[in-house]
Amino acid sequence: MSAAEAGGVFHRARGRTLDAFPAEKENEWKGPFYFILGADPQFGLMKAWSTGDCDNGGDEWEQEIRLTEQAVQAINRLNPKPKFFVLCGDLIHAMPGKPWRTEQTEDLKRVLRTVDRAIPLVLVSGNHDIGNAPSAETVEEFCQTWGDDYFSFWVGGVLFLVLNSQFYQNPSKCPSLKQAQDQWLDEQLSIARQRHCQHAVVFQHIPLFLESIDEDDDDYFNLSKPARKKLADKFIHAGVKVVFSGHYHRNAGGTYQNLDMVVSSAIGCQLGRDPHGLRVVVVTAEKIVHRYYSLDELSEKGVEDDLMDLIKEK
Repeated sequence: MSAAEAGGVFHRARGRTLDAFPAEKENEWKGPFYFILGADPQFGLMKAWSTGDCDNGGDEWEQEIRLTEQAVQAINRLNPKPKFFVLCGDLIHAMPGKPWRTEQTEDLKRVLRTVDRAIPLVLVSGNHDIGNAPSAETVEEFCQTWGDDYFSFWVGGVLFLVLNSQFYQNPSKCPSLKQAQDQWLDEQLSIARQRHCQHAVVFQHIPLFLESIDEDDDDYFNLSKPARKKLADKFIHAGVKVVFSGHYHRNAGGTYQNLDMVVSSAIGCQLGRDPHGLRVVVVTAEKIVHRYYSLDELSEKGVEDDLMDLIKEK
């Protein structure tokens, strides 16, 4: 049995790494590549938002099913294929212990199983996946359902770090788990510095900030000032180029020193004027460039011509 078969499509993150990309084969630069980033399919939110009852599990999610199916179909048609497809959290809307959680999970799994097996899934935990104040039990449920809640992997000399951002938002019920991730992250950032990797990239659900490192605390959509500044300084010291997140259901972001914070809008429910969409991220030897596409754009024309334009961007 291969590693992929052993891990399964939803359990490729095990032992704090991703079995799709063996480090010994991926720790050297091999040339430009791209991946697809999505966020917040969040099955159930569109109905809950429309009724003004976002605290329940959301008892209808047909729209989200159709949108995620459209996203998967568009990704599967891309040529050349992306290296991976990362979902930056809030996979479903129903929080732990809420009605419809099992049903939403099974429907999302059914849709994601149709992703081309040559395109590994990278799944990030969001607050709806593990709770606003996660516990050891909710984190373990996520790990059993989707794989590790934080891990790292190499692709072509680029180090990718996947974080559980809820530990920086409210770790009150699981301080030891937060401490373990902190220790692990320090070790990974030390590796990034020592190895002089081509780039280092972070995926997490909650953004460090929406526009500016000095913006006010939102208490929901961004990390607190002390938490964001501490993390951002660690990232910069280690040479991290960009942090990608979701959570905001709108496109946003900014730059702090030489660290880009990219907030990508949702596959599912939109809280602003952005279309349902995905972000195409191109990694070259010198830079990381990206562009957000509506699902309709991606479905109609693909990205082949745009990939070359992105590679040439300064």
